[in-house]
Amino acid sequence: MIKTTPNFHPKNKHKSGYDLEALCNVYPELKPFVFENRHQTVTIDFAKPKAVKALNTALLLKDYGIKFWEFPEENLCPPIPGRVDYLHHIAHLVKKANTENGVKILDIGTGASCIYPLLGYAEYNWEFVATDIDGASLKNAQRIIDKNKMGNAIKLRHQEDSAEIFNGILDEGETFAVSICNPPFFNSEEEADEATTKKLKNLGKKTDKIVRNFSGTNNELCYKGGEKAFLHTYLYESSLHKESCKWFTTLVSKKDLIKGMQKSLTKLGATEVKVINMGQGNKVSRILAWTF
Repeated sequence: MIKTTPNFHPKNKHKSGYDLEALCNVYPELKPFVFENRHQTVTIDFAKPKAVKALNTALLLKDYGIKFWEFPEENLCPPIPGRVDYLHHIAHLVKKANTENGVKILDIGTGASCIYPLLGYAEYNWEFVATDIDGASLKNAQRIIDKNKMGNAIKLRHQEDSAEIFNGILDEGETFAVSICNPPFFNSEEEADEATTKKLKNLGKKTDKIVRNFSGTNNELCYKGGEKAFLHTYLYESSLHKESCKWFTTLVSKKDLIKGMQKSLTKLGATEVKVINMGQGNKVSRILAWTF
């Protein structure tokens, strides 16, 4: 059993750690990556992308019944415990939205893995419209949806303009209970590589060659102006589409951005703004949620 810091959402199936023996039983491809470290702890090497991907694939199969989850090695491999934690935290907002005809969620930037719709449908039976600017990622996401027979619950849309978020995506009169977003964090590939180097050093690994343990393409990780620029575009566009979502939400990696975003939302006319803190193992993140 790999132990984790018990600060996940109470509904998170991974709050007490990973049972590697059980995971290997359902997904034998994980076995080659499991070993006993110098502390006599059975674990995997979290610096190796293939090990990380195998672990998360096993979690999806064992705990969520996702039987097919394949995507190119260069695409971002999302950590399942953190991703599902986001969904558990916004479930109360979904409930507050009082949707009459089922729950529909807008996932902004779903990526090749389509992870939020897969987990949201498996855990809560929510329906999704998921967007992305990368056509290849959407093609792969559609393959995952089809293989898991989720086509009735998850629909994909291509955002053709990388400078836009809602514009060009929403159908006339369409409404969602909640929008979700895991924004690109970095301004450039160089900035992303610096963060990876720091992470590898924390894992006690040499950094002669930079290998991102969760991989990730530039489209997935980078945005001109970084996380701050992306999020302020998101805030502004949400004010132009106030009726499209009962609640708008996003992950915010940098805590220092919160105050500025709160001020911007006040100016844009938001009637309620919430900051939801999330503990994810050794990482602390937060969700910003707002409504008009």
